[in-house]
Amino acid sequence: MIIVIGRVEYDPAATERLQPALDAMMRATWAESGCLSYSIAIESRSEGVATVVERWKSEADMRAHLESPHMALFNDAIADAVRGMDVKIYDVANERTLEL
Repeated sequence: MIIVIGRVEYDPAATERLQPALDAMMRATWAESGCLSYSIAIESRSEGVATVVERWKSEADMRAHLESPHMALFNDAIADAVRGMDVKIYDVANERTLEL
């Protein structure tokens, strides 16, 4: 399993403009083969900070996602608003449910 976690900084003035592109990209991603979960959370609208958390069955599935038409459309839509990003990929050897 692959986990991707990232922090994206963007122009906060673009939040409302970007929301439809974000919604469309996430809906398409959830339907992709190999997508276990995919979430982008706006952490601060005033500062323009979002967190991305993804889980994929394999790195090949994640790479196919990055090459998908809906990601290309999304990347075009956000290109002028993104100020910076720090995204990491993790290989997971074990997963278990957290008992609370």
